[in-house]
Amino acid sequence: MQDATKVTTPAIEADRNAWKFGFTPQAELWNGRLAMIGFLSALLIELFSGQGVLHFWGLM
Repeated sequence: MQDATKVTTPAIEADRNAWKFGFTPQAELWNGRLAMIGFLSALLIELFSGQGVLHFWGLM
């Protein structure tokens, strides 16, 4: 008769997208996401206005 071996599945990190402060992997995920949103918005401003972001905001 075979011994019953217990098979465990790895625990999934439930709070992967949780908002945490400090140098944590979660903070780096949010940093990357917000940077992508900012870069995309800068490209869209330049595409639709025909001028750079600084000119669009009146900073140059």
